[in-house]
Amino acid sequence: MNARDQLLALLRTHSFERKRVLLASGRESDFFIDCKQTILQAKAHALVGAIMLPLVIDFAPNAVAGVELGGCPLASSVAYASASCGTPLDAIYVRKEAKDHGSKRDLEGNAHLPATAKVVLLEDVVTTGGSTLKAITKLRSAGYEVPAVVCLVDREEGGREAIATAAQVAVVSVFRRSDFMG
Repeated sequence: MNARDQLLALLRTHSFERKRVLLASGRESDFFIDCKQTILQAKAHALVGAIMLPLVIDFAPNAVAGVELGGCPLASSVAYASASCGTPLDAIYVRKEAKDHGSKRDLEGNAHLPATAKVVLLEDVVTTGGSTLKAITKLRSAGYEVPAVVCLVDREEGGREAIATAAQVAVVSVFRRSDFMG
């Protein structure tokens, strides 16, 4: 079984549920994909890095960024995989809200990057694209170029199109709703 099929099997087993749930977007759904339950497992962490890195490299970035909370392990996985392959990309974590103490940062891990760095944003699940668009705004406000978003799962509920249109970026997904729902 190839890496993509292995990761999909893990996501289906540990992250996918048919149940009524209220999503972060405020929408109700009859299924839930909690990628964190899978991607925080050691084997899946390695698979994520190996699968997402080639998709990220196509955009020639200086770094990858993950949206708090689900995108953070993706950024770490890809950063680790990139160092292992000899093409190191640093990871940035994008906070949903700036810290109210200490550094009061919106972004973590970016202090050493030039303001003109190219950063690919990573997301675990895209539904409406709202949190992704906010993260792109934060990265661009820091001076970074954001050419693309790479997501692990596109729920195919309009988020991909909303992000591509509003932010003028490429949106690439590893998996789609149909990989889980048939």
